[in-house]
Amino acid sequence: MSFKIAIIGAGSVGFTKKLFADILCVPEFRDIEFALTDVSEHNLQMIKAILDRIVEANKLPTKVTATTDRRKAIEGARYIISCVRVGGLEAYADDIRIPLKYGIDQCVGDTICAGGILYGQRNIPVILDFCKDVREVAETDAKFLNYANPMAMNTWAAIEYGKVDTVGLCHGVQHGAEQIAEVLGAKSPRELDYVCSGINHQTWFIDLRLNGRRIGKDELIAAFEAHPVYSRQEKLRIDVLKRFGVYSTESNGHLSEYLPWYRKRPDEITRWIDMSDWIHGETGGYLRYSTETRNWFETEYPQFLEAASKPIDASKRSNEHASHILEALETNRVYRGHFNVRNDGVITNLPQDAIIESPGFVDRFGINMTAGITLPEACAATCMASINVQRMSVHAAISGDIDLLKLAVLHDPLVGAVSTPEEVWQMVDEMVVAQAAWLPQYADAVPAARERLSKSGVKTREWAGAARRNVRSIEELRAEKAALKQAG
Repeated sequence: MSFKIAIIGAGSVGFTKKLFADILCVPEFRDIEFALTDVSEHNLQMIKAILDRIVEANKLPTKVTATTDRRKAIEGARYIISCVRVGGLEAYADDIRIPLKYGIDQCVGDTICAGGILYGQRNIPVILDFCKDVREVAETDAKFLNYANPMAMNTWAAIEYGKVDTVGLCHGVQHGAEQIAEVLGAKSPRELDYVCSGINHQTWFIDLRLNGRRIGKDELIAAFEAHPVYSRQEKLRIDVLKRFGVYSTESNGHLSEYLPWYRKRPDEITRWIDMSDWIHGETGGYLRYSTETRNWFETEYPQFLEAASKPIDASKRSNEHASHILEALETNRVYRGHFNVRNDGVITNLPQDAIIESPGFVDRFGINMTAGITLPEACAATCMASINVQRMSVHAAISGDIDLLKLAVLHDPLVGAVSTPEEVWQMVDEMVVAQAAWLPQYADAVPAARERLSKSGVKTREWAGAARRNVRSIEELRAEKAALKQAG
């Protein structure tokens, strides 16, 4: 087979390498072309060198090109994969730092809450530019695979306004299933059959079967509480399981941001999180992790390049959806996964226009969703709170309406539990002014926002958060890795 895949944001080096290796695990795909594009020439050349080394080491005919000209990369592509982070770590730091001044403590801040909403405002105009290129120069009926957060907002904009065939992809469902299989004592995650449905990062395991046997709420609670690690790391998720009756896909720290109950007071935050790793609730945890990862990669790049010389091992193909979807579409080998698409009746008790995450099957006819799923009422109610915020956020990003943006932030569950309307109005002004370089749709609103900030009397504070850790140096990371290696 011969076709072209464009990867936008290919400078996300580790993730691009994983997708590349996964796709080349499909024997029929050895003759395809990968067109890499990124705004960073530096990152682009680093990832191209790594992928070239993989091609050379495995004696493949695969073609790899790299260009900062996005339109050129997309031209003639059958599949376009996006893994962009608009504004990079500079803008992301403001997504965490500014809300903290108003008492809003986020672990990740990339889906909803104040940080996730502003992240969407930066991404959506760029997503629509991608879609325009796809419509105009990609292969007819090209498919857009979005891996970038905020997943639901980006996918919503691409489908409703970008008018391209889009699916949103995430790995939260797979990771949650691996956890459940482990606590239940399964020898392999493949022993667990499950139906998981909801919206991205708020998806719920509504049906669980281990080797054909149904797993009920009480058995699952007992299994998690007996686990020596997860009982400590997933306290919040276990509490939600007890109250809702079903387990959530999302990590302890991420889930805490979407609910108005666990992260609104500093003493409550420390009660429900675990500091053994960033993902369990650390303040700004993903920002710290991303910063350390970037610094580590820059310093240890020669080692990453050397590692690329190893043969591709198909047995280590990851559970990221992209390669499996492409394989199903191109070879008709059926694949079952969980995909982010427009609802349109898939989940009966969520709005038709919402972007849901739910089971589907892929073959040469496309992605075919399993329709008629009804969520437990508490799960649907929690999803609805986020969907309303997502809808307003998308419409604000399209229109450049700063008042609608403020209303979206005001209606966010955690923001509403922590901040007053006056604080929200000032916080949004401050974030829009700080991120003006990445918010072209708000250009006309920035001068007035800056003027309001100069006259505002709303008090803020410099606060690191309830559970903040400093970014570790390369030397500290090396010492920690060496200690883990010696212990293991």
